[in-house]
Amino acid sequence: MKSTNGLIDDSDIPFEKDVQMDQYNLRNWLQYINHKTSKSDTEGLVFVFERALQLLPGSYKLWKIYLNFRKLDVEKQSYLSATEKYEKVNFVFERAIIKLHRMPRIWLDYLQFLMKQPRVTQTRRTFDRALRALAITQHNKVWPLYKKFARRIGGLTEEKIICRYVTIYPEKQIELISMFKKHKKYDLAAQQIIKCLDDQRFDSLLGISQYELWTRLCDLITEHPENLVGFDAELVLREGFGRFKDVAGKMWTSLATFFIANGKFERARDVYEEAMEKVLTVRDFTMVFESYTMFEESLLTRAMEDEAVVLRQNPHLVEEWLKRVELFKANGSDKQVIDCYEKSISTINPKKATGEFSDIWISYASFFESSKNLEESRKVFERAAEIHFKSVSELAKIWCSYAEMEIRNDNYDLAESVLGRAITPPTKHHSLVSDQVDYRDEHIAPQKRVFKSISIWQMYVDLQESSDNVPKTKSAYDQIIQLRIATPQIIINYTDFLKDHGYFEEVFRVYEKGISLFGYPVAFELWNSYLTAFIDRYKSSKLERTRDLFEQALNGCPKELSKPLFLLYGKFEEEHGQIRNALNIYERATQAVQPSGAKFEMYRFYISKTSLLLGDNCTRKIYEQAIAELADEQQALSMCLEYLQLETKLGEIDRARALFGYGSQFADPRVSADFWKKWHQFEVQFGNEDTFKEMLRIKRTIQTRFNTDISYLSAQLVSQKSKSENADTADNNSISSNGLLKAFDKASVPNDLESGSGFDNSSANKSNNPDEISGMDMDMDD
Repeated sequence: MKSTNGLIDDSDIPFEKDVQMDQYNLRNWLQYINHKTSKSDTEGLVFVFERALQLLPGSYKLWKIYLNFRKLDVEKQSYLSATEKYEKVNFVFERAIIKLHRMPRIWLDYLQFLMKQPRVTQTRRTFDRALRALAITQHNKVWPLYKKFARRIGGLTEEKIICRYVTIYPEKQIELISMFKKHKKYDLAAQQIIKCLDDQRFDSLLGISQYELWTRLCDLITEHPENLVGFDAELVLREGFGRFKDVAGKMWTSLATFFIANGKFERARDVYEEAMEKVLTVRDFTMVFESYTMFEESLLTRAMEDEAVVLRQNPHLVEEWLKRVELFKANGSDKQVIDCYEKSISTINPKKATGEFSDIWISYASFFESSKNLEESRKVFERAAEIHFKSVSELAKIWCSYAEMEIRNDNYDLAESVLGRAITPPTKHHSLVSDQVDYRDEHIAPQKRVFKSISIWQMYVDLQESSDNVPKTKSAYDQIIQLRIATPQIIINYTDFLKDHGYFEEVFRVYEKGISLFGYPVAFELWNSYLTAFIDRYKSSKLERTRDLFEQALNGCPKELSKPLFLLYGKFEEEHGQIRNALNIYERATQAVQPSGAKFEMYRFYISKTSLLLGDNCTRKIYEQAIAELADEQQALSMCLEYLQLETKLGEIDRARALFGYGSQFADPRVSADFWKKWHQFEVQFGNEDTFKEMLRIKRTIQTRFNTDISYLSAQLVSQKSKSENADTADNNSISSNGLLKAFDKASVPNDLESGSGFDNSSANKSNNPDEISGMDMDMDD
């Protein structure tokens, strides 16, 4: 019997009477809520909460429980998939704040919940509302979360928030400085440091010495001189010289480094000379002298590099030739630049080049392109295409750069022609060449292998797709597959292209080619995409063909990868096929998947589906099979607990008690205390004095067995070792699924326990009143 649209049933009537008799009694409402919670009745629980809050709108405890329940229920899903639910919870928080706006905990819970949503403006405004609503003495609870939100958002929002924070807490100036440095606003960071230095109270507020703050300013000036535009670093640092005469060495070197970074080498020398005359300590003199020496050495090294000492040692260094070209570009004429390029090309041996020789050719062509001389640029690329580079990838890079140059200048037909030449096999017998040429064979010239370069083919396909030339695009993709150079991503791109143009059957043909090309494990992702696309396309119209595809996918699939395929197969049968078929597939999955953790989860999934589709009674056989097959004792114990919960729910108390007895063989009281606690609660609720004593006796016996089982203790210390030294325990673990409940009926503990350990069912049925236990000897309690 249910009423109020199914939100109240017979089990709720006692609680309804209580709340109707005393509607303003919080305890009655909480008992009603606990009852609804134990039934996992979400809609009914919301209904009770809303009724309670209408009568007790100022109850902090009631609001807190309700908000936690609504928040935990929706946080299991992502915001994008449950936007409406998130909005409903936001609305509940807003209602709570109206009544409890002085409660900081409610505000903090709301703010933390908003931070999990992509609603920046609403979150920021809610933080501001919280600060306005709460007393100033409670702001310290809000600001840590507000700062965390600000750092996550960054940008101008973070700057404004941290500036407000520092206004209220001036002792936190260091956080503002760090924030400016993070945002690369080094001029503002420097100004803030100077502001702190000018404040006479700064040492007591910040807990940091003036010298340390000056040191940070020096580091800032030294590390980021180019970002301190309009900042008079010399004036600031010279003031520091006067304040800290005995430790001014670091400031002098910082000033010199500032000038070096700005290219003012003579000014840097003047600073070093002045510093060595004015510093007062040996330590400072040593610091300045060493810095001065390193500066002069760096200038000398640069001069040596200008004279190309490195190139004389190794003329095949590509990077050094490019550096030399850049020097000519900055200081020389175009003729000098061209001469440098030509000299590098004639000097470097492609087979001995350190670095990629193709970079010089590409840079050379780009030089002519930048001056709009495309004909010369093309000539350079044509010359480069004839070079026998160390690897075919360098030649492919030349062809791709050639085509990119034409594309940048809107010469799309020429770009297509360039790429077409690159992917054309070196002879007219294309099929023969594609079979004989090995792309990785270094003994074959790159020009004869480059037609198999996937980078060139990808660019060619992209160019055809962008021009919307469907026949040429399909032909290009087919050639890639025929040459057997396709990657999984190429297969996916091809199928997406065919879907966009309505070639659905060809999509499936391409998937099949890709699967045969790669095989497992790469084919696993292709099978997933293939099967999903096929089901979306045909749904239930081609059941046998779909089933055949699933069987092909599972044939040869590694066990560790098979679980997603089985789940997809089962879902297909549920939605478009037969329920029995789906359950049979899930049963197959329990035998096929690996590792043991996946097997355990698969059994749980199989049980839940069977319960949902056929009812709880049909899950017993599956539970028995799972307990018998699971090798991990903790997994078997977990399955026992779930099984006995089912039996308890169905009112099968004796069967549940037998399951407790059987599961006890896996439950060391030192490790699985929760199991024994649940058994204790079970006997208190459903047992009597005899059954409770029997439970305690079994617990003592199990405790003794585990205390003396050396092999078990070793297995707990050294994970994954064999636990089969005890022959009797091994016999118990080998009970088949068909005889499992028979074993439960005969005995409720393992065979190696003392005789007479079975339950007396007659005594168990004498009374289900837990009050009868009160008469037992309390010395028996553990």
